[in-house]
Amino acid sequence: MPHVITDACTMDYKCAEACQRKNIHPRKTESANGFKQLFINPKRCLDCGTCASVCESGAIFALDELPEEKARFAEINAAYYRK
Repeated sequence: MPHVITDACTMDYKCAEACQRKNIHPRKTESANGFKQLFINPKRCLDCGTCASVCESGAIFALDELPEEKARFAEINAAYYRK
C-alpha cells in the first residue's frame, strides 16, 4: 500500500532525504514550480514507512489509513507523476 503526502506538508524535505528509492519529489535540487507540498510516486512506493516516520508535520499516511477528508490527496500525488 503506497503512502500519500497531504496538504499538511511543510516541504522541509526530510521525507525526500529519507526515502531510499528517491521516490518523493520535487527534491531539494529540483524546481518546486509553485507546488506547496511534496508528492510520493504511488507506483514506486515500497510502503516502508520511513517517510512517515520522519515527517514532523504528520502529513504522510499509508493509503489505507488516509483520513476520508484527505482522500483526494491520493489522486493529487498520482497526478504529479503523470506529467
